[in-house]
Amino acid sequence: MNCKMVQTELEGSIIILTLYDIADEVTLPELRELIGGTTLPPSFKHPAPEYLRFERPPVIERLPVVTLPSGEQFETTLQYYDYGVVSVLLRFTFRGDWQRLQQLAGTWISGTLFDELSRSLVRPKVAQVRPSLVKPYDHWLSEDYYVFHLHTIQGISTAAELLQKRGGEISQIVRGETNPLAEFERAEVLQGCMSYYPNDLVVAGWNATFLYDTEAGAAATIRILEYTNSQLLQFRHYDDILTRELPPVYRFLERRRTGVLASWGMRPAAARLRTILLEVTELTERTTNALKFMGDMFSARLHKLCAAKIGVNDYQLLVQEKLRTADELYDFMIEQFHQARGFLLEITVVLILVIELFYLFSGRK
Repeated sequence: MNCKMVQTELEGSIIILTLYDIADEVTLPELRELIGGTTLPPSFKHPAPEYLRFERPPVIERLPVVTLPSGEQFETTLQYYDYGVVSVLLRFTFRGDWQRLQQLAGTWISGTLFDELSRSLVRPKVAQVRPSLVKPYDHWLSEDYYVFHLHTIQGISTAAELLQKRGGEISQIVRGETNPLAEFERAEVLQGCMSYYPNDLVVAGWNATFLYDTEAGAAATIRILEYTNSQLLQFRHYDDILTRELPPVYRFLERRRTGVLASWGMRPAAARLRTILLEVTELTERTTNALKFMGDMFSARLHKLCAAKIGVNDYQLLVQEKLRTADELYDFMIEQFHQARGFLLEITVVLILVIELFYLFSGRK
C-alpha cells in the first residue's frame, strides 16, 4: 500500500515544446483554409481585460496521439505563429514519484529523441501548408523546451512548503540532472521562481521550467513559455541574418577606401544594407509586440522572468547592437557617397569653367 502511494505521489504532465523557424511569415487566413485549424483562445492566470491578447492569434492544429518505443503516449498539437514559427507541443500525462520525474527529466532533456520526432511531424505539415508561407526557408533554426507541470503533490499544500521540502529535486529537474546539485547551484536555480497565489509556483530555467498549478492556471504559463521560446528563435534568426550581412559590408568598404571616386559606388551597397535594416527592424517589432500584456502585470512579470532565464534578452541585445552598427555603417556609406558626388560636381563645374575660358580666349585670338 505504501509503495502504491509513493508511485502516485505526483500527478501532472510533462510538456515538450519544439519550435522551428520555417519562413518569414505565415499567412494565417490561408493556413486555416489548408488545415482547418482553430485560433488560440485567450488563456491567462486570471480574468483579464479584452486588450490582453495575441495581436494575431496563432492557429492550432491537433494531430493523432504519438507513442514512443518505450510506451509513453503524447497528445500532439501544432501551433503556427504569423511571424514564421511553428511549434510542436507534446504532452505526456505523468503519475509517479520524484525519482521517476527526475529520471525522465534527465533522460529527455539531454537526448535528441524529441527533436527527431518533432521534425518527422513537422516536415509533411510544412509541405502541406507551403502555399501559406512567405519566403519559406530551406534550413530551419530550432529551439526545444520542457515544462514539468504538477497539479497534485501529496503532503504539499503551499509553494513555500514545496520549496522548503523539495527544492533540491526541483532544481535537479529544471537543470535536467539526476545527481544532486551543489548548494550554490541549487540556490541559483530557485532564484528564478514566482507565485501568484500561495498554492502555485513557477521555477523557470534556461531549457526547462517546473510548474505547480491547476490545469487551468498552468495553461497560461505554458503559452507564455511557448511564446517566449518563439521570440528566442526569431532573435537568433535576426542575429544570423546580420552576422551574414555585416562582414561583406566591411570588405566592401575596405576595397573602396582608396580614393574619393571609388565611393561613388557605395550607394547601391548602402541601399541593400538599408533594406536589410528595415526588414529586420520590422520583423523584430512584429515578434516583440505579438502578445499584449497591458493590464495583466503578473503575466508581464512572468514573461520578463522567462525571457531573462531562457536567453531572449541576451539575443535581443545582440540584435540591437548589430542593428546599431549597421545603421552607423549605412550613415557612413551615404556620407561617403555624398562626398564623392560633391567632389564630382565640383570637378564638373571646374571643367566647364576651363572649357568656357578656353573658348573665350580662343575667340579673342
